[in-house]
Amino acid sequence: MCIAPEMLREAAADKQYSRSEENKTMNARYQRTIYACFTGYIVQAIINNFVPLLFLTFESTYHIPLSKITILITFNFGIQLLVDLLSTGFVDKIGYRVSIMIAHIFAAAGLLGLAVLPELLPDAYAGLLISVTVYALGGGLLEVLVSPIVESCPTENKEKAMSLLHSFYCWGHVGVVLFSTLFFKLFGIENWKILTCIWLVVPAVNTFVFAKTPIAPLVEEGEKGMSMLDLCKTRVFWILMLMMTCAGASEQAVSQWASTFAERGLGVSKTVGDLAGPMAFAILMGSARAFYGKFGDRISLDKFMVGSGLLCVLSYLCISLSPSPVMSLIGCAVCGLSVGIMWPGSFSKASATLRNGGTALFALLALAGDLGCSGGPTLVGYVSSMASDDLKKGILAAIIFPVLLVAGIFLLRKPREDKNTAQAN
Repeated sequence: MCIAPEMLREAAADKQYSRSEENKTMNARYQRTIYACFTGYIVQAIINNFVPLLFLTFESTYHIPLSKITILITFNFGIQLLVDLLSTGFVDKIGYRVSIMIAHIFAAAGLLGLAVLPELLPDAYAGLLISVTVYALGGGLLEVLVSPIVESCPTENKEKAMSLLHSFYCWGHVGVVLFSTLFFKLFGIENWKILTCIWLVVPAVNTFVFAKTPIAPLVEEGEKGMSMLDLCKTRVFWILMLMMTCAGASEQAVSQWASTFAERGLGVSKTVGDLAGPMAFAILMGSARAFYGKFGDRISLDKFMVGSGLLCVLSYLCISLSPSPVMSLIGCAVCGLSVGIMWPGSFSKASATLRNGGTALFALLALAGDLGCSGGPTLVGYVSSMASDDLKKGILAAIIFPVLLVAGIFLLRKPREDKNTAQAN
């Protein structure tokens, strides 16, 4: 009779140990998926930041005016916005694995087209436009898919994982600029096609990685994700959309003008301006995301986002009101630090608040973020032109974005507080 309880305890211990080992094995398997997603955001950084380094080369090589070349950027982000909007109609039908592999294939094919099509087609500009269209399709899909794939992985602290994930876009941005600058210095910018083929290896290899890694369902078995109509009827959804729009706008309103501040304020060359402006911005933004990715389990996401929003307001004031060019440039760098958590934090709050949001939620959030990325710099440029090309006044007007984001965080708290009060009564 005394042996039975002992045997039961041993059996329970063995079962618990077995479950623990099973969890470790599962986490190790999904860790490969998370690493593949990290690489996916590096691919996104290559797509968005490599071609702008070649604009002057395209102008001199193919005799294309800059007015037409800059349309490539508009086309790139326009296609990505369209994919954000349309992806809800097909991603769930064909599955996340097929969709993410297609995204990488489009990215690799578009980069290959850059190196080949301008020479093959009678019109070089048409070749560039086709190539941008193809890799923009991949970029739009990546933006919709990578975050929910990480969100679906069985990780202990999803806010940490999401913040660390988005830091890899920053590191990818830094890597693209640094490696490309070094390549052009060593081998000459006339060999840009070779570098393009080197960059396309990244999405090509990651395609095969995603073919083998496990991908968990975003919505639990037996449940159904919310439709776009369901989301639009939810008050919280519109608060989240506002936050994502402001996150993108707060980030790009300064990022797009950082190089100009460096060049005008310090009187440095374009190369040095790019390194002192956008590079410093990207490094500090990535550092903020990596910091929360490391210590997020010890820090309240709400408090971290509110603190970051207030720091962003201060950085905007420093940029726009400081009489010192050096202080304005420091304000640009600090702005990178302050906006780091905004985008991934908004994603995390959305997935935690609307647990069955599914693909539609992430696609619409990506759409809102991209609209902010476009609208923020546009507002700065418009206000600046109205104020005799005074960029500082344009930045000052954009202070509305971090203010609205902080307001959104407090608005999200109110439904939770009301719900808790109702339950207590």
